[in-house]
Amino acid sequence: MKLFWMLLVWMSLTIAVSAFAQTKAGDAANGRVLFVKNGCYQCHGYEGQGGTAGARLAQTKLPLVAFTAFVRNPPSGGMPPYRAKVMSDQELADVYAHIKTFPEPKAAKDIPLLNN
Repeated sequence: MKLFWMLLVWMSLTIAVSAFAQTKAGDAANGRVLFVKNGCYQCHGYEGQGGTAGARLAQTKLPLVAFTAFVRNPPSGGMPPYRAKVMSDQELADVYAHIKTFPEPKAAKDIPLLNN
């Protein structure tokens, strides 16, 4: 079973790499619109801070290809898959460009509520 998932991820990455050879650089402004329109903020927060239902996206280290492969085929029980019918590769590149604009999270020592 583990081999199956590894093969599935490898195939997804291979497909994503070939698709992104034709994708232009992302447009962060359009990515923000898509981030809201497709409900990404509901789990990940408006600034990618994450929450109880979604991972923190701010300052992600994932490259675009890995991000796209994950969004297209997330593990079951987590977020819904965003197939090409929902968001094209270019639109995902735009969302990724928007995510890359998120500021770095504040350190715990700089958050007054955590230091009382």
